[in-house]
Amino acid sequence: MTATVRARGRATTTPAAEYVISVRDVRKYFPIKEGVLQRVAGHVKAVDGVSFDIRRGETVGLVGESGCGKSTLGRCIAGLIDPTGGGVYFGLDAAGRERLDALLALDEAARSPGERRELADLDREHRVGSMDRQHHGVYRRNCQVVFQNNFSSLNPRHLVRDIVGRPLKIHHEASGAELTERVAGLLESVGLGREHLFRYPHQFSGGQRQRIAVARALALGPEFIVLDEPTSALDVSVQAQILNLLHELQQQLGLTYLFISHDLDVVRHMSDRIVVMYVGQVCEVGAAAELFADPRHPYTEALLDANPSLEEAKGPVIRLAGAVPDPANPPQGCRFHTRCPVAVSRCGWDVDDAVRRLERRADLLSTLGGVKRSSPFAAELAFDTPEAAAAVADELRSPETPEPMRRALVELKVEGEKLRVRFEPAEEVRLAAVHEGHGTACLLQTDAAAAEEARLMGRGRPETTTAAPDGPLKEEPQDG
Repeated sequence: MTATVRARGRATTTPAAEYVISVRDVRKYFPIKEGVLQRVAGHVKAVDGVSFDIRRGETVGLVGESGCGKSTLGRCIAGLIDPTGGGVYFGLDAAGRERLDALLALDEAARSPGERRELADLDREHRVGSMDRQHHGVYRRNCQVVFQNNFSSLNPRHLVRDIVGRPLKIHHEASGAELTERVAGLLESVGLGREHLFRYPHQFSGGQRQRIAVARALALGPEFIVLDEPTSALDVSVQAQILNLLHELQQQLGLTYLFISHDLDVVRHMSDRIVVMYVGQVCEVGAAAELFADPRHPYTEALLDANPSLEEAKGPVIRLAGAVPDPANPPQGCRFHTRCPVAVSRCGWDVDDAVRRLERRADLLSTLGGVKRSSPFAAELAFDTPEAAAAVADELRSPETPEPMRRALVELKVEGEKLRVRFEPAEEVRLAAVHEGHGTACLLQTDAAAAEEARLMGRGRPETTTAAPDGPLKEEPQDG
């Protein structure tokens, strides 16, 4: 029955493309509103310039700390929310993807009328949110989502027959007795049975409800499924059953997954490639086996070291200090440098870093009257007395201040009650290839000057290469 459903679901699709999803510079900002009039005072940059591809038939794992933007990105890819900028493209072949990248690399003003029409045609056929009615219908039925909280994603007032069969009714696939038979077949494909058709969600266990959610996602025979933390709310034994079910369905139906999770064990077992996110950006991407064996970003190393179930690290263990930066005001340069144990002066130290450092001593900033910024890297701090300004300058020069921050200071001058602070400007660190198929956003891997500085400072890293960008788990018998 499931095979029939899948064949029908694909009858309206275009010929198979190499890339199911191509994410290009996707940004999602949420406004921060203040005051009675609710004026926009800033934006939370939940996703900020993310690009990667998902090939047909593979599983891409999306990992990172809570609040890094992975679920927001998944919702943008699934078309549930519109991105602020960039685009998600569905069903591009290799030639179309190459042409899209070439067009997007041009400034909008530099594109010829023909190139603008060509980009508009690509958007109309492939870009989520800009597709015409026909192409959007193909995308909508071929992209489904399994949510983290299966209880809130299933209508508590509807029977399982109605929940799983609703996609079939919306797309006019079946009704009446045929709908019941189709739903029964879907339930059987996920390990449930006909006896569950006329029950409500609260009558099932957590694992069974997730199976119902998977059955609903499979109803139209999709090519691509976004799995947003599908096992995080389940017991360990039930997790294994759901993961094995997803693996078996992928093998049988040729599904493509975006698997969002914070559990590295689960991601390692499920994923072909892994994308690591930090504060709204991708910091590393690579094949799963290679990324676990040879991580090329300190944040990835810290995630691996923080997982007690993984094998003991061969080198020094990285333990992160400090809080995750505010996505409404992310750090300059490399966003991880505020917590990175191997940061160097070129990582993007700025005025905010200096202020956060000084806040550890309340007496130093108690007489601060104001801050006048000329850029994120330069500012003039006004104090009540010259002595207070001199004390802050001495603190920033002292060994208590991290050496990379001191090396990044190009001006620290006291002028009476004022202190002028200026750091070396730094560009935003973007993903670059260390070799084919493995990219990182770490300067120590992609910038020769930064790698040499790290070596001189005694912060050794794996050998660097500068380049241009470019199995079942063991189950328990219970279903929990």
